[in-house]
Amino acid sequence: METEKITNTVKQILTEYLDQKELRKTPERFAILDEIYRKEGHFDADELYESMRKRNFRVSRATIYNTLDVLLDCQLIRKHQFGENLARFEKSYGFKQHDHLICSDCNKIMEFCDPRVHNIQQMIESFYGFKITDHSLNFYGNCMKKGCREKASTM
Repeated sequence: METEKITNTVKQILTEYLDQKELRKTPERFAILDEIYRKEGHFDADELYESMRKRNFRVSRATIYNTLDVLLDCQLIRKHQFGENLARFEKSYGFKQHDHLICSDCNKIMEFCDPRVHNIQQMIESFYGFKITDHSLNFYGNCMKKGCREKASTM
């Protein structure tokens, strides 16, 4: 039920955003939004395009890229550059703040949430008189998969 509630809310947010910006409410935009909110984890534009194709939904790459820009602007997704020349995205509405561990070898992305990060954020706000609205914390290294672990031990 929670997933359905989130889906309805993000559709409403997108509808209001499109009305405000006087943009068209196309079925493609809403289908892309649905596909993103069905996905788990991070994805790039090509992965999104392929998953839409596999579901027999015909949408151009240009529409994917344009819709991603719209969804970024209305804060329904987040964009990351994890040290690669590839933008990766994740849904953002209804999901708590988290940070990332990125394997430099296999590019696996793991999410974690540690309350101490939030405590540090609060201390920084208090000390500097600064209101933090968002943050990004990424740790790069080697995951514990066999190939990555072996490579790390030779460094």
